[in-house]
Amino acid sequence: MTAVPRILPDTPYNRQLAENVHPGHWTNPEPLGRYNLVVIGAGTAGLICAAGAAGLGAKVALVERNLMGGDCLNTGCVPSKALIRAARAIHDARTASEFGMQGSNLAGFDFTVAMERMQRLRAGISCHDSAERFRDELGVDLFIGEACFSGPDSVNVAGKTLQFKKAAICTGARAAAPAVPGLAEAGYLTNETVFSLTEQPLHLAVIGAGPIGCELAQTFCRFGSKVTLIELAPAILGREDRDAAAILQETLIREGIDLQLGVKIAAVTSRGSRKVLHLEQEGHPLEVTVDQILVGVGRAPNTEGLALQTAGVEFDRSGVKVNDRLQTTNANIYAAGDICSAYKFTHMADAQARILLANALFKGRQKVSDLIIPWCTYTDPEIAHVGMYEQDATAQGISVTTITIPLSEVDRAVLDGATEGFARVHLRKGTDRILGATIVARHAGEMINELTLAITNNLGLGAIARTIHPYPTQAEVVKKLADTYNRTRLTPFVTRLLSGWLKWQRG
Repeated sequence: MTAVPRILPDTPYNRQLAENVHPGHWTNPEPLGRYNLVVIGAGTAGLICAAGAAGLGAKVALVERNLMGGDCLNTGCVPSKALIRAARAIHDARTASEFGMQGSNLAGFDFTVAMERMQRLRAGISCHDSAERFRDELGVDLFIGEACFSGPDSVNVAGKTLQFKKAAICTGARAAAPAVPGLAEAGYLTNETVFSLTEQPLHLAVIGAGPIGCELAQTFCRFGSKVTLIELAPAILGREDRDAAAILQETLIREGIDLQLGVKIAAVTSRGSRKVLHLEQEGHPLEVTVDQILVGVGRAPNTEGLALQTAGVEFDRSGVKVNDRLQTTNANIYAAGDICSAYKFTHMADAQARILLANALFKGRQKVSDLIIPWCTYTDPEIAHVGMYEQDATAQGISVTTITIPLSEVDRAVLDGATEGFARVHLRKGTDRILGATIVARHAGEMINELTLAITNNLGLGAIARTIHPYPTQAEVVKKLADTYNRTRLTPFVTRLLSGWLKWQRG
């Protein structure tokens, strides 16, 4: 029997969640012979591995020490997007006067209601990742407890030994924190604890202006918290297209976020119940006093306690070392997801799990390097990207043609009052081959898929130009990119040739 982990706060929805993803009544099964696949970790990668292998007829054991569903369900994608949606509704109401809405009263916003909605939706979604579903519907032997390799082909969990032909390490990663004097003593939130808040912070400091930091900074600002966003670098979203990041940066400032860029955090102290961040910017000291600190500066791999050395699996501070086919230094052990990937996205973990299954169980030769990986920062506007940036292509000696269409040229964006943004595509010069693309728009994450499909299937902008797009839609901006490319093919020589032909046609 295992104790049900406490998912805070203690509410009916959180108890439902815990019962689904770590049931207290659970009894581990008795291992029966050698497993085709033992999966360690029941986050996105582990669940896809276990469900996929079992569906193909493999004998599968799945081990989870904490909560099934991993970060995505419990402390990542699901709860964060629920709160982002609530914040967007508030922002829309606050800015609705141009659409005819008068006298909007937002004084009645209730943080508790927004959090309860998130908990309710998360609990409902959790049935897909539940322990009982994997056991009863999918036929997986689920073991709840700490997994530890006891040899190159065996794992111990809760006093039982699981023998395997192949194994998959899918233990994911956890929130990292900067080495700032006094930060731990003062206390801070991460994505693993921020969704347990029961009171809205009056003043929130967010450390790190990457995707997580920007998303939650904007969300809490729209809820009505005073937010200070602190970043060591001179700009937000350092990996993104600079024009895209600049649009979001201007938006965050306009919405009232105190943006502190190029700032070092020298120390954190406590002042009563509040926390004081001691900042340094170009040698000048600055103090910021807040109610809560949220850290969003990266992820650390979960390698502890696995006894990877016993299994002959090499790892370092970045995670488990794998080759392009996700095989570790033990030929019978593979890894997928945040434990081994530089791209810590749920959809990347999903894609890697599928590669792992093909390679581990069926001697496939699929490569991670062949994947085309889109990603999105779910701020408002969203920033979505796929493929290369211009500097990536230049660094590889590839000549690039870049085409950009602002949303102000798209009728639906104008009608929606959502003209801040653009679509940009990088082409191999002289061709319509798409090397990479960036979209900045309210639903950029939905719009990037067409370009991802094109790159994945070696379809150029010409194929998009031949595709009819509904009018009016914001996604029509992608068609405009293609039409713009087609116009570049009308060189003066071609124009003269066509003009001559048409003149001859007139007789």
